[in-house]
Amino acid sequence: MKTLYFECRMGAAGDMLTGALIDLLPDGERVEAVSALNSLGIDGVKFAVETAEKAGIHGTSVRVLIDGAEEADWMPAYVHHHHDHGHSHDICHEGQEHHHHDHGHGHDVCHEGQEHHHHDHGHDHDVCHEGQEHHHCVHRGMSEIEAILCGLSANENVKNDALAVYRLIAEAESKAHQRPVSQVHFHEVGALDAIADIAAVCFLIDRMKPDEIVVSPVHVGSGVVRCAHGILPVPAPATAEILRGVPTYGGRIAAELCTPTGAALLKYFAARFGPQPLMTVGAIGYGMGKKDFEAANCVRAFWGESAS
Repeated sequence: MKTLYFECRMGAAGDMLTGALIDLLPDGERVEAVSALNSLGIDGVKFAVETAEKAGIHGTSVRVLIDGAEEADWMPAYVHHHHDHGHSHDICHEGQEHHHHDHGHGHDVCHEGQEHHHHDHGHDHDVCHEGQEHHHCVHRGMSEIEAILCGLSANENVKNDALAVYRLIAEAESKAHQRPVSQVHFHEVGALDAIADIAAVCFLIDRMKPDEIVVSPVHVGSGVVRCAHGILPVPAPATAEILRGVPTYGGRIAAELCTPTGAALLKYFAARFGPQPLMTVGAIGYGMGKKDFEAANCVRAFWGESAS
């Protein structure tokens, strides 16, 4: 049985999971996979894949460029603040709406011929600054995100998986902030780099087609994180809600190690959480985070065959 195991000793973020999956691939397939990611059709988005080193370990770092720049380069100051605490997709999204779809693969909400940049989403646009390009809006509602994901140049499994991951985030935000889905707007996880990370992980997992995905207990970090709401404890409320029922732990590292994007991807795809299963490992991938800590800031992925 083809098994994918994620070791999350330093938490997880969407870019780290993307990097770990790309790092598993042979060189030739890696180039092809990155080319496919850059052909997903997210307006203005390009994946920049580089070799990075953390604590003497070499792996793959993924940056999402929006019109040639990382999204953090133009985000408002309150968003920049909590980028300093850990990975690049930190949390704190006010008013995020609960979605009404299940998490399974069978719910296809993408309509044939739908394109993400030609829809009028009503009040979901009201947070864009005057003169700002549509894809540089920091806040998006679920309808806008659905339109972007339904417009991907990918198969229906990828689109539906990505939508289901966002529903997990939306449900957590709705519960954490006690707001109905209609009032939910995504902040960082609604930014194009987060959308791209989620789409990339869903695409790569669909490409690999593992029979089972197993995930280690997740290190969430400790301390506090600054966001639009103020200063919140780590893990922030929405991340903690997503990870309800998942084995997690804190530690000495004062940073947000597991982001809502990473938490939702792990929660959605994991068949189970626990130690590495008995498996014959064929490839090992390292997905590097943006920050440097005393421990190597990476997600490690093992790909191989297990007995059952």
